[in-house]
Parts: sequence; structure tokens; C-alpha cells
Amino acid sequence: MKFHRTTAMALAAVGTATAFSGRTAFLGRSVAATASHLVSTVGRSSTTTGVNSRSFHSTTGMSMVFEKLFGGGGGANAEKIVYDNLEHPGPELGAAAQAGKVLAVSDRDPNLSLATFAGGCFWGLELAYMRVPGVVYTAVGYAQGPEEYPNYNQVCSGGTGHTEAIMVYYDPAETSYEALLDTFFARVNPTTVNGQGNDRGRQYRTGVYFHSPEQEAAATARFAEEKGNYKQPIATEMTAAMPFWPAEKYHQQYLEKGGQKAEKGATDVIRCYG
Repeated sequence: MKFHRTTAMALAAVGTATAFSGRTAFLGRSVAATASHLVSTVGRSSTTTGVNSRSFHSTTGMSMVFEKLFGGGGGANAEKIVYDNLEHPGPELGAAAQAGKVLAVSDRDPNLSLATFAGGCFWGLELAYMRVPGVVYTAVGYAQGPEEYPNYNQVCSGGTGHTEAIMVYYDPAETSYEALLDTFFARVNPTTVNGQGNDRGRQYRTGVYFHSPEQEAAATARFAEEKGNYKQPIATEMTAAMPFWPAEKYHQQYLEKGGQKAEKGATDVIRCYG
């Protein structure tokens, strides 16, 4: 069966995954992603707009297994991530999400604008944005779902409606939103439905989520341009950003912590799993 074969591969990879800091996150991600694929194939939609309305309750059993095996991580209990335990901008984003707010600019640093993107696995896309001149902060998290306080195991179950996303804090005086769109489209295949690369499931769908009318206008123009570059229809979502829930601490800047270069302008190939 596919699940058993993939799980065996994940177990074989533990030696590599534990090469730094003895992480169990790699194994947790591999098993969760595999199980998520199985769950998400039931009632999967190929539409590119709207929010997945399936109830989390249908996958509670799967999530409970993940919780018992791997925990919430990052100072979280079984259900909620402690956002104040994260480095900036985690606490600011967590506070905004809990208040039901979508920030256009940073409360702490009003000279910085915010942008949200989803491109499959959030580790690789975050590192790509960390390398962009003018990007000051990044955070990975869960976006575009109705559930409050989502954690990784719940999102991987495929039942919360969220996608793995990146929040980018950028200085408009140093880079433009259009340049951020360049990075996004250089990184993803926008015609792939519910996934990128080997990551499959509704939680890996791609999206550009605008925070302002200016971003919406720029994104609309870019999507119109991108349609001419592909024979297949664009599957990437483009819609207004919803509250962004920061992910667990161990996910933040994961690939940089694993030794990959995050310096501005770095061009080394990004390895998505360490």
C-alpha cells in the first residue's frame, strides 16, 4: 500500500532528519503529509476559490494520533500554539489573528508592509523570500481557513481548510509587491491543483492573498499575464487575505536552521526537506 511504503521511506530518512538538533519534526511531517494525502483525496475539490468547509471533526481521530506522537511543538499544548513564545513577528501575527484582524502594515514597524503567499511546503517558500532584498521578516503559518488556533497536526489532517502559508514583512522603499510576485511565480507551478512537487492535499494549495487594494490590483494584472504562459488553467488562488495563524516554533525559518543559506541574493538550490 502507498501509505506503508511512504511511511517506510520516512522512517529510513530519520537518520538524515536527526542530523541537526535531533529533530522529530521531519518524521512527523512525512507521516502527517502521507496520511493527509489519503484523507484529502475524499471529497477533494479542484476549485480555486472559496474556503474548504469540511468539518475538522471528521478527521479528529487522525489528528489525535499525530498529537500523541509529535505534540504541538513550539511551546504549544495539544490544541493551541503559544504565540508569545515565538520570535517576532510571531506574537504580532498571533495577536492579530486572535482579534480577527488582517494587518496591511506592521503594528510595531508601520514602515513595513505585509504580504501572504502559499506555495506548497512553507519551508522552501519562506527561505526563498528570506533571500529577497527588502524583505525584513518572514513567518510561516496557516491561512485561509475558518478554524481558529490551528496547529500543524490539525492542518495536515486536511480538515481545517487552511493552507501552509508565508507571511512576508517587506520595506516598500527597498522592494515592490511586484518583485514579491516574481519570487512566487518563479517558485511554484500555478497550474497544479492542491499541491506542489511531492506535497499533495488541500493544505498545500497555492495562493496569493492580498492585503490592500494596491496589492489586489498588482496581483490581478500579474495573474492575467501568467495565464498566457500556460496551456492549462491557473489553479492558484487569488483572494483577500484572512487572519494568519503562525505555525509552531520549530517550523519557523526551518531550512535556515538546518544549514541552508538565507543571505540576501543567495542562489543555492533550496532543498525542501533539510
